[in-house]
Amino acid sequence: MRALVVAAALAGMIALAGVALGRIYADSLLALLVAGAALGSVGLGVAARRLPNWAVAPLSAVLLAAYTIVVLKVAAGRAEMTGPLVKIARDSLANGIPRLLTAMIPVEPTPDTVVVPVIAAWLAGLAAAEVAVRAGRVLLGLAPVIALYVGALYVVGPNASAGGWTTLGFAGLAVVALAASARPAQVEAPSKVRGRAAAGAAAGLVAVLALAAAIGPWIGGQVSATPVDPRRYVQPPQVDSLDESPLNRISGWMLAPQQPLLEVSASAKKVRLRLAVMPDYDGITWRVGATYRNAGKVLPQQPRLADAAIHEVRQQITIDGLTGRLLPVVPTPTEITGARVAFDATTGTVIRPEQLTAGLRYDVVSEEQTPDYNLLPTADVPSGATVARYLTAGAEVPDQIQRLADQLADGNGAAYDRAAAIEDFLAEHYRKVADAPSGHAYPNLSFFLFGPRDHGGQVGTSEQFAASFAVLARLTGLPSRVVVGFDAPAAGGTVTGGDAIAWPEVLFDGLGWVPFDPMPKNRNPRPVEEDFTPKPTKPPTPPSEPPPSASSTSSSAPPAVLAAAHEGGPGAVAVAGAGSGSLLLVLVAAALSVVAMRRSLRRRRLTAGTPDDRIAGAWSELSDALRLAGRPMPSHLAATEAAAYAKEPSPPRRNGLRRATPGPAPASSAEPPLPPLDELVAGINTVGFAPGAANDGQASRAGQQATAYATALRARRSWWRRIWWSFHPGPLRWRRRQVAENHSPSGAGSSRRRL
Repeated sequence: MRALVVAAALAGMIALAGVALGRIYADSLLALLVAGAALGSVGLGVAARRLPNWAVAPLSAVLLAAYTIVVLKVAAGRAEMTGPLVKIARDSLANGIPRLLTAMIPVEPTPDTVVVPVIAAWLAGLAAAEVAVRAGRVLLGLAPVIALYVGALYVVGPNASAGGWTTLGFAGLAVVALAASARPAQVEAPSKVRGRAAAGAAAGLVAVLALAAAIGPWIGGQVSATPVDPRRYVQPPQVDSLDESPLNRISGWMLAPQQPLLEVSASAKKVRLRLAVMPDYDGITWRVGATYRNAGKVLPQQPRLADAAIHEVRQQITIDGLTGRLLPVVPTPTEITGARVAFDATTGTVIRPEQLTAGLRYDVVSEEQTPDYNLLPTADVPSGATVARYLTAGAEVPDQIQRLADQLADGNGAAYDRAAAIEDFLAEHYRKVADAPSGHAYPNLSFFLFGPRDHGGQVGTSEQFAASFAVLARLTGLPSRVVVGFDAPAAGGTVTGGDAIAWPEVLFDGLGWVPFDPMPKNRNPRPVEEDFTPKPTKPPTPPSEPPPSASSTSSSAPPAVLAAAHEGGPGAVAVAGAGSGSLLLVLVAAALSVVAMRRSLRRRRLTAGTPDDRIAGAWSELSDALRLAGRPMPSHLAATEAAAYAKEPSPPRRNGLRRATPGPAPASSAEPPLPPLDELVAGINTVGFAPGAANDGQASRAGQQATAYATALRARRSWWRRIWWSFHPGPLRWRRRQVAENHSPSGAGSSRRRL
């Protein structure tokens, strides 16, 4: 009877651990599966307590394997997962822990999110039954069960309310197990023995009270403290650069407008599919900046707008030529079936943990909220730290773009008036073309906004229109973001590259994110010079007073130092010597740090990451070398043009000496030609036009050419410039644009225009 009571208490404690963990799950399936594991493991221990020890473990392993198969089938059926059970089991066992810790709360009970807790509960029950029931060591047998419960609370973290009643029930069952294992004394002990027992009990009581007084306040403080979330230590699913900034793909899709990307089912009206939301901009690239969490078929409910009309949209989407991991959906998705997804609740962007494949079919249920847009003229925009992310415009805003934003905001006090002014300005002054160069960094936007028309300026794709609107909106105080997606036909059918589009959105109080359309409305836009003329740059004003001479500087020293110098005392000399020595040590340490950081930067560029990353790093090495040589690479050049520019002969060296007589510089001595850059140019074009197609050999050859070119260019410098080349800190701080969005695409666009 004691064994049955102890076994029942152990099974109940394990089941309560499942209840505690099940608080972060979408339903009660996990708690039921853990309770089944508790009954199976502990029940086996009680039934087999008469068998030899060596026979229990193999028998329990067989039953655990059978129960795990049942659990996987039940969970797969509940999640509507199809496929071979062997494949599901292999994937769940291999990825169960990371997917549990990166899953979105509430966690959907799928095979990969329930298999680990079930196996842990079975093993804890087996160990507890063997120690507590077979060996009779109940206190020691409680250890694995307590460890299981503590682990469940740790996984829950701050993502659920306090589980007070489960903890009290767990402690009560532990007391029942200990009480049932106590045995009454058979023979009355002598008085001396009873005295020693009483003394021992008193000493134990004193120790317990002292321990409670020592750690009681700390435990009391932890009761109200926020638990640590273990998910902060686990990296969520990551995406590559093209999925992080799909705005760069617009130009490629525009150049292949007939390429089929996906198939959509018919809907009641024409819908716009959303591929990615990009709220982060640093002056170079618009990025998603999402934290993806593995999600089930039911996604978290998004906040609903007051007085907004809600329309449910159902669509079936089949992937064709679309690559990457981003899943196009109608905003805002509430349920996705047919594909395992990860979701970012902040932006609403959905990805697939694996790469998209042709033939992938999934169904999406979305809630489309339509607020009352008649309230826009009087609506305000939020401000403060909550929207700081949507107001950041990079560290160095070009003066012309800032002046244009100020001009558009002048006289438009209302938020909607400023947004409408920006929308109208872009629609009236710029033209859409399919072969415009890609890029949305500040140099690209400056050329799009103010570049001469006869040199390719003032034309672009929806990439430049949306990015320019969002930047100008942020500079006028409007929280904005850029969205990339596709226009899908209402009758259903094929969505091609020509249907890809980017558009900006502005956040309004009470209305949410409102989309704007800055695309041109006519084919003959007005020149931007008619309505905006950049101010001429003023030459720098010369200083009115000459710099102080060395004698005047020394005469302006502090009186104490001057007095010490006149008196010839050793104090000033010692202070000056110590200061000079300290300064010299600081300079030497700084120089060595710069050299080490420069070497680490080169090694990371040329050896770390994918072949595309290494080719981009090699191009950065070439750009830095030209800048160190005093010939920075112009931003408008294509990759081939940039390589030709790099091969041009540099101005003759002066060897650091000023020529004594006027006249032309003497001809420099013959120098060997600079190393070729053909492999590097080919790699850059591959990165720009066929992302992911570059291989390790191509990346290695590109890095070798960039290194050889930098070495040869440095050898052409004078001796002191070669030394300064090694210690120059510039490459550590220079801001540079992404290669794939500035050189290769622009080169492609320039080549097409010339052809």
